[in-house]
Amino acid sequence: MKTKIVATVGPACSSAAMLKKMIFAGVDVFRLNFSHANYDEFERIIKDIHDLNKKLETHVAILADLQGPKIRIGELAPEGVFLKDGQTIRFTTDKSQVAEDKIFISYQNFPKDVKAGETILLDDGKMILRISRTDGKTEVAAKVINGGLLTSRKGVNLPNTRLSLPSLSEKDKEDVRFIMDHNFDWVALSFVRVTSDIEGLISMMNSYSPDHRIPVIAKIEKPEAVKNIDSIIQAAHGVMVARGDLGVEIPLQNVPMIQKMIVKKCLAHAKPVIIATQMMEGMLTNPRPTRAEVNDVANSVMDGADALMLSGETSVGKYPAETVETMQKIISEVEQYDGIYHKNHVPVIKNNLHFISDSIIYSGCNVAREAKAKAIVSVASSGYSTAKISSHRPKATIFGFANNNAILRRLNLLWGVKPVFFDRYFHTDQTINDLIAELRQKGLVQSGDLLVHISNMPINQPGKSNMLKLGYVE
Repeated sequence: MKTKIVATVGPACSSAAMLKKMIFAGVDVFRLNFSHANYDEFERIIKDIHDLNKKLETHVAILADLQGPKIRIGELAPEGVFLKDGQTIRFTTDKSQVAEDKIFISYQNFPKDVKAGETILLDDGKMILRISRTDGKTEVAAKVINGGLLTSRKGVNLPNTRLSLPSLSEKDKEDVRFIMDHNFDWVALSFVRVTSDIEGLISMMNSYSPDHRIPVIAKIEKPEAVKNIDSIIQAAHGVMVARGDLGVEIPLQNVPMIQKMIVKKCLAHAKPVIIATQMMEGMLTNPRPTRAEVNDVANSVMDGADALMLSGETSVGKYPAETVETMQKIISEVEQYDGIYHKNHVPVIKNNLHFISDSIIYSGCNVAREAKAKAIVSVASSGYSTAKISSHRPKATIFGFANNNAILRRLNLLWGVKPVFFDRYFHTDQTINDLIAELRQKGLVQSGDLLVHISNMPINQPGKSNMLKLGYVE
């Protein structure tokens, strides 16, 4: 299976036994959602995952997903408040002013940022209000356009408003400290709007530990992020199309084409892309997905996503392992379709520091295609070359070798990559023979298989890929 599966860990699957079962079912990355952070529990889960990796000789990665500056309303009466169409509702940022007809909102700059005529969406867009006035200090009045029952702590979306909200909340900053002290492989930043959001997180992590770099995945959830997508893809190490908030902030009918556009751009930049939200939502309570969900998973694979993410389906659903198994079956079936392969990108010469590597990789993927090679073998020092090979979507299996388990776990998110630990680097010919012997010993290749080798010379010194070799397994 080439398309990877990201599964969210929660009460339904947090035991070591269930984590093991899910790895066998097909999980490549476990996601820890810091919206529901319990540090003691997270420490146990992290240890269990690393213990399982060691025991099973796997390289399952751990993704930390920061909550971000989520705007919510405050506490309401236990029975909630019913918003009637045409009714005027007042919001306040001052808890002392909360009353029966005045609802607290957690964002302190809310009255300063919004303008009359802008839209407020409550509870994932179930309720729609239009702002009629703001005092610019603590209070905003809005008319209910589409009402309903509003209960405590529901989320607030402001699709038309330019927010002055910082990209990292105080909670996020505490969570980043925890993340830097533990063995996380990727970190996802919520509600990215501009590249400075990503740069701010990277700078913060570097200040805690300059030698420990965790790659950042930008979550695309805001209209501003879609507008700035090219620069965001350049700045981030990966992208997540987070269709939940995105589908609230922009018209729903626009989401499918935005998904396809983002995947295409990420492929061109060799950045991994995850499709998330409601992939298999029906399996929260049912042992089978809906036909629409099956089609959604299949289309995301055909779009070219590196990974598909399960959220509530595994964290709180009744069938976490079964959901992973079902997703794997769909992916495996779709990957029989030739149209998802060979997305070759011609190397760019101008201002390209990786032109030599890119040219070798481009040629290697073409050779693998024409020769119908069994696999492409890549020796990874930073992971750049392996990620670039993956972005070409070769039909050949990609074996990414490295002597660093952290790099191998990061590679496990990438489409088509099978990470393999190897730490015996001598001269080039000897190392290539040793790599083949390692693959044979693991039963991954056999005599007569044709392999493409992409590496750097000398092979025992990290550097840009500058060597391409085609040969049979003897």
